[in-house]
Amino acid sequence: MDKSKQRALTQWLKSQSTLAKPWLVATISIALLSGVLLIAQAALLAHLLHQLIIEQTDKYALLPSFLTLVGVVLARAGCSWAKEQTGYRCGEVIRQHIRQLILNRLHALGPVSIQGRPAGSWASLILEQVEELQDFFARYLPQMAIAVLIPLVILVVVFPINWASGLIFLITAPLVPLFMALVGMKAADANRKNFKALQRLSGYFYDRLRGLPTLKLFNRVDAEADQLHLASHTFRQRTMEVLRLAFLSSAVLEFFTAISIAVVAVYFGFSFIGELDFGHYGAPISLFTGLFVLVLAPEFYQPLRDLGTFYHAKAQAIGAAESIVTFLNAEPDTGTQGEATPDLATVTITAEDLEVLSPDGQVLAGPMSFHIKPGEHIALVGVSGAGKSSLLNALLGFLPYRGSLTINGCERSELALSHWRQAISWVGQNPQLFHGSIRDNIALANPDASPETINQVMTQAYVDEFVMRLKNGLAHAVGDRNGGLSVGQAQRVAVARALLQDGALWVLDEPTASLDAHSEKLVIESLHAATQAKTCIQVSHRLDALANSDQVWLMADGKLVQQGQYHQLAHTGPLAEMLASADRRNLDA
Repeated sequence: MDKSKQRALTQWLKSQSTLAKPWLVATISIALLSGVLLIAQAALLAHLLHQLIIEQTDKYALLPSFLTLVGVVLARAGCSWAKEQTGYRCGEVIRQHIRQLILNRLHALGPVSIQGRPAGSWASLILEQVEELQDFFARYLPQMAIAVLIPLVILVVVFPINWASGLIFLITAPLVPLFMALVGMKAADANRKNFKALQRLSGYFYDRLRGLPTLKLFNRVDAEADQLHLASHTFRQRTMEVLRLAFLSSAVLEFFTAISIAVVAVYFGFSFIGELDFGHYGAPISLFTGLFVLVLAPEFYQPLRDLGTFYHAKAQAIGAAESIVTFLNAEPDTGTQGEATPDLATVTITAEDLEVLSPDGQVLAGPMSFHIKPGEHIALVGVSGAGKSSLLNALLGFLPYRGSLTINGCERSELALSHWRQAISWVGQNPQLFHGSIRDNIALANPDASPETINQVMTQAYVDEFVMRLKNGLAHAVGDRNGGLSVGQAQRVAVARALLQDGALWVLDEPTASLDAHSEKLVIESLHAATQAKTCIQVSHRLDALANSDQVWLMADGKLVQQGQYHQLAHTGPLAEMLASADRRNLDA
């Protein structure tokens, strides 16, 4: 990674810290207070030893000093605890904010962009990589200020007592951050490679885990296990490289710190035996002076050593931030949106020479032209890959397009997508329910809905048919991936959610494809009642139900090859061929 990119990422990380500035200032202030208490502790300890050894003072006369020393030690312990607490809160606030930024971007990109990457890579981005930013904000960032303030306070105290030891501190202090930076540049690059390896491994493992039954059916378990072993071996190598650099960094810092403290100790040793006679201000060096400075010597370098210890947190954060910033700054073209908010009580859709594009600009479907009147029902049919989903995604605002696509006379690209999507009730073939109760999943469409309204849509979607048999009723817990409900029950909950949305446009993507006969009958009845007088586009696999639609659109190779009323299309052309083929399959069965 080049230096300019590292600087840009570091600047981005620091800019996020403004969100938790009170916690950051509190952490630095507590650490500074601890540093002042440290100086008081060193002075008390040196005073006690000087009085006991040199002045031969009675130990009972020094009791107040002993008690004060105990109080200072306890106060420093309290400061350490408080510093950890405020540092953690600082990192927590920023991590929550960054996760929200990622989730907002995922929401803006929509399902098309999300499905372009393995689910495991998204989990790695949102969980592991954001989590790796914690130490940067909780430890490294406060330590940058602490590493300047505490040594500065110590220098201010030491120089009036002995300028030679202060000069030694001043000369040797820059060696620690200098070598820390040299090692840290290599560590940042190693962490970046490590995070990329983790992201690949997470995505690979999660996808293979989901597809394990298929792998077993096709006897590919051993082959995929070998590939997983290779991916994990790469990740292990990257991790060990990071650890190697971390240990090297610590060894370098300890080496130069030990040498610096040794120089101070040698200076005072030779001064005491009379071999050196400089550094003082006329008065001879006392035991108090020597002990005071020697006790402070390790503490002078400790903030710099801690900064070096936490420097790997900076390298780690830069490696994690690269993927996060790249994702947040990337602008996949999902179709521009404007700010128009026309009245959407009814919906009219018109397309002229419409071409649906992928985020990278490839034509997925089109050109096509059509017109949908308010309250009209459209049945969209075609084989897999014909372009049906691409057309729906462009209509919903998840894919860009060329040509014209107007809703109530307003170009979709000029609509505020949040306003447009509020007018859409969508039911797909794979209902997505979330962790929570059945009531929570229904109310997702309108969290402010009254209990009476929820009960009404629940009855309309025949959810009450199975809810009354559940022990906890609407409070019945739904696990991830619809856990605790059958596919048919989950689909009825999804229909109830769409009913609560009560959009002027209904988009139905094969909502009965995976249902048993009983659930299919109930879902069809509830959808038929809900879409009366509503504009509706339904992707259908049921050719026998096409006659109930106002228009039938047949797509093939990304184009609308037929559109019109069922009785006009059922006798000639591609739709007639499709119907005849379906009849032959039924006869063979």
